[in-house]
Amino acid sequence: MDFDIPADLAAYVAELDAFIEAEIKPLEEADDNIRFFDHRREWARTDFENGGLPRHEWEALLVEATRRADAAGHWRFSAPKKYGGKDGTNLWMAVIRDHFAARGLGLHNDLQNEHSIVGNFPFVNMFEHFGTPEQQDEFINGGFARTRRTAFGLTEPRHGSDATHMETRAVPETRDGVPGWRIDGEKMWTTGMHVATHCATFARTSGADGDARGITCFLVPNPTEGLVIEEYLWTFNMPTDHPRVSFTNVWVPDSAILGPVGGGLAIAQSFVHQNRIRQAASSLGAATFCVEESVRYARERKPFGEELARNQAIQFPLVELATQCEMLRLLIRKTAWDMDRLEAEEGGHKRIERELSDKVSMCNYWANRLVCEAADRAMQVHGGIGYSRHKPFEHIYRHHRRYRITEGAEEIQMRKVGAFLFGYLGPRRGMFG
Repeated sequence: MDFDIPADLAAYVAELDAFIEAEIKPLEEADDNIRFFDHRREWARTDFENGGLPRHEWEALLVEATRRADAAGHWRFSAPKKYGGKDGTNLWMAVIRDHFAARGLGLHNDLQNEHSIVGNFPFVNMFEHFGTPEQQDEFINGGFARTRRTAFGLTEPRHGSDATHMETRAVPETRDGVPGWRIDGEKMWTTGMHVATHCATFARTSGADGDARGITCFLVPNPTEGLVIEEYLWTFNMPTDHPRVSFTNVWVPDSAILGPVGGGLAIAQSFVHQNRIRQAASSLGAATFCVEESVRYARERKPFGEELARNQAIQFPLVELATQCEMLRLLIRKTAWDMDRLEAEEGGHKRIERELSDKVSMCNYWANRLVCEAADRAMQVHGGIGYSRHKPFEHIYRHHRRYRITEGAEEIQMRKVGAFLFGYLGPRRGMFG
């Protein structure tokens, strides 16, 4: 067994750091762009008079950063080589995301908008597995060219974690001699609809409520007649780009179907493992940042003439957090490595779900809980200034707190771990009779 970071990965991380210092930090500091990262960040990013949406200047800055990263060959790192990427593996992405978040807030990696100079592209994986050649060209190449952007319409107002009971319905209907489908229903948390060209809309086309089969994915253009963005939900961490969307007599042709009719739930689950392991690495990195900043402050701060760090009440909580970070880092890297190993084999995509999804869930739910604890502890160690917006801890807490819900609620993920542990699913299935 060898736990060293591969030399070529370490070299690439160093190359990324050099690129950040040469290209991204100067952009972050130009033209008062630092307002998006200092104590003014929430105001600077949020257009409070326009439904709480991200300000145009903020989103334009993110685009410019990724444009520079793309020109340098970094942005598409995780994408297949045929789309200009480098076939970046899960292990490499986990190490990079951990490292980036541990650097602290910055234009290099601000996940409030799922932004990073080394991008994560779940829809590439989705279209690669389920799209027609025409859809792959339109949505993968178009996505990198920024002419296509797809929102994700799965969750509903009355149905969150359980997608099998969705009320959105699609029925066959021919219009003007063209076979297609009429869609009626409502979706929640369809992130990015303010800039999306399409919404991947999941609707029941057959079967009964609760059936895993019978749900189909439709690529609905935005705008289209009958599709209405009803409201943007203001959130704990602003700005918001998470609306409630209604579909009333929306019609799309058969060519808008992504994947098999009735097999849409598999599409919804197709990229969850990649997303979860990478997001877990980001939460781990942010937790590490909070611990390290607290250690540094505790050594510098000298109340009553002695370093704050001399107090065991300061040391011990940070010791526990640092220990958990180290253990979690090993589990994340091993799990990412196992994912890469399975993906290289025949049927690896499905094998990850059958053999490894409990470990992915362990990494994700624990990392998201850990970063919230670390940010809270950092506020406590720093005292009043830690509670202020002049330190990044409140922002880290508000941002990462959502992942305990949105990346698969931690209760759902713990349920998956429980199903594997007790032999209802996974390799231990049938072990107990």
